[in-house]
Amino acid sequence: MNRKGEQVKDVTLDPDTANPWLQLSQDRHQVRHLGAWQELPDHPERFDTVVIALGKDGFTSGRHYWEVQVGDKDDWYLGVAKSSVKRKGRISVSTAQGYWALAMKKGQGYRVSTSPPLLLSLDQKPKRVGVYVDYEEGQISFYDVRARIHIYTFEDAFTERILPFFYLYCCDKASDTMAICPVQEKSLI
Repeated sequence: MNRKGEQVKDVTLDPDTANPWLQLSQDRHQVRHLGAWQELPDHPERFDTVVIALGKDGFTSGRHYWEVQVGDKDDWYLGVAKSSVKRKGRISVSTAQGYWALAMKKGQGYRVSTSPPLLLSLDQKPKRVGVYVDYEEGQISFYDVRARIHIYTFEDAFTERILPFFYLYCCDKASDTMAICPVQEKSLI
């Protein structure tokens, strides 16, 4: 995967998009579900109903790669979204709505956000997920970083800026975080 022209992307979270149930770390590399609503400014970019936070910077070209530590959490989505996705009210995370995502749904296993969702049978639970985007080729791929296994690739045509996105349900432990990790060159698949 370490192809010519690929950029290891330092993805940071955009606090103006984060749903009030979510708390971002000061360095904006981690997100956790607080289990409590925060009073935050009603920014037009903020998700008001669904527990989503978007990346600060998106892409309109090039190849990009980042890794996300999901640990043992069992209710999340991660991937990329069109910059124009709906932010207010009920939202369906699917390619039809502008989301390309890998998800772990408690009690339902792993799936991707195709319409309808495609269930995946993974031999082991990924704890760290690599996300690879090739904007020109219209590809978004997910990898189990530790097992060095390809999980799934979406193929689509991108016509606008796309942003990393994170959707974190309430966990049993409010302190559970999803973390964007520094990528070591040797960990590239």
